[in-house]
Amino acid sequence: MMKSMNQTGMVVAGLLLAILMASMDNTIVATAMGSIIADLGGLDKFVWVTSAYMVAEMAGMPIFGKLSDMYGRKRFFIFGIVVFMLGSALCGTASSIVQLSIYRAIQGIGGGALVPIAFTIMFDTVKPESRGKLMGLFGAVFGMSSIFGPLLGAYMTDYVKWEWIFYINLPLGLIAFLMVAIFYKESLQHVRQRIDWSGALTLVGAIVCLMFAMELGGKQYAWHSAPILGLFIGFALLTVSFIYVETRAEEPIISFRMFRDRLYAASNAIAMLSGAAFITASVYIPIFIQGVLGGSATNSGLVLLPMMLGTVVTATAGGFLISKFTYRAILLSTLALLVVGMALLMTLTPGSTRLIITLYMILVGLGIGASFSVLSNAAIHSVPATQRGAANSTLNFLRSLGMTIGITVFGIIQSHSLTKHLADVFTAGSGSSALPQGFDAKDPHALLDPATRVQIPAGVLGQISGSLSSSIVTTFAWGLIPAVLALAAAFAMSKEKFEIQPNTEAYTASH
Repeated sequence: MMKSMNQTGMVVAGLLLAILMASMDNTIVATAMGSIIADLGGLDKFVWVTSAYMVAEMAGMPIFGKLSDMYGRKRFFIFGIVVFMLGSALCGTASSIVQLSIYRAIQGIGGGALVPIAFTIMFDTVKPESRGKLMGLFGAVFGMSSIFGPLLGAYMTDYVKWEWIFYINLPLGLIAFLMVAIFYKESLQHVRQRIDWSGALTLVGAIVCLMFAMELGGKQYAWHSAPILGLFIGFALLTVSFIYVETRAEEPIISFRMFRDRLYAASNAIAMLSGAAFITASVYIPIFIQGVLGGSATNSGLVLLPMMLGTVVTATAGGFLISKFTYRAILLSTLALLVVGMALLMTLTPGSTRLIITLYMILVGLGIGASFSVLSNAAIHSVPATQRGAANSTLNFLRSLGMTIGITVFGIIQSHSLTKHLADVFTAGSGSSALPQGFDAKDPHALLDPATRVQIPAGVLGQISGSLSSSIVTTFAWGLIPAVLALAAAFAMSKEKFEIQPNTEAYTASH
């Protein structure tokens, strides 16, 4: 028995380490992007460093989830770690921004297998009575990655070299690899099924079109330009084709039959909608701190710390409470906090204090945390063991999709709002002559540099900061919409709760 518990502990530790590594990667890279561009050049192409990873990861999630149901979790989880480590090693050797983007795509393929399969292995490995506690721990890791990623990225960029933000994944990945490879004993006999190649191709194509349209639209190309419209049309056609193919496939990549279950459908809707609201707060609070209040880059990063600690609290508590309360009850109470937090963010002004912002961020963090631990349990509650991989990966895929669409849509809203407010400030010949040469007031990041801010006359800086504040508050107002819709989706959930049912385990680590 003791040996079995030790084996399970090592497997869980390996899974947690792998999730921390994959989820921390994007935040580390974002922090170091300035140094990377300064070294490699390619300012006009830097968006591909992030988008290449996200495209590959999102496309891979449902595909690897389904394959793990068909052929086993362990082999695809190990595959994910190896590919992620390979991509990380290659990223550290990149000599151009194009090379780095290609290597990031390789990393993304590994990440697409790592995250959803790690959750599924945990469900298959851990005894039912321990799942709630461990899901809280898994959710807490996501919150911690958002805290330590930027801090670690900033430290390595300043005191080591940017290449080490990728090389650090090698020892972490190796430890996770050994823990899972040695101690995870998979016992389920898998049934070989036909691979849905048509579904996989149309899904990947649709994601590629959507991601490229969102990354290039409003930057390299106007939103109404032929390339962007063509990408959106391609996305629409491929999505329709994917739905058509999946409804007729024997073993679809994403089974739409699972969405007939009320709890499963509502869980996926909450993941997508809450993700869109959460990413809005995560992105624009630091910009508000730096651009409106004049805080330093370090302070703006640390201001997210209370929000992430709030996330850890409810992620952990949600895991403990799922056997005592219904999924619906837990999510209704926490998502209500998310709605309140987003509503309070709408009241921010240039005169708002750090304490007020901190309190609002804690509310947002408390509101989103339970979704990381509770939704994964709710999504597979009525799903047979042979479909857990597909169910879990679909949930993660839709959460990522919600965040991606959210950051793009709300970015457009913020940009348009800022332009409108600045038009009132900079009327013909008023104020603009006092700006430093080359300063673009329409770029919110232009106000984030303290050296630039001191060159702007106080009166003009106050007007620009006020415009930035108004545009961010407007964005928070729009971000309230998905938060409210997520709460509405929680009302639509059926009233199941996590129940310990012995002898229903598909796999265990001890046999």
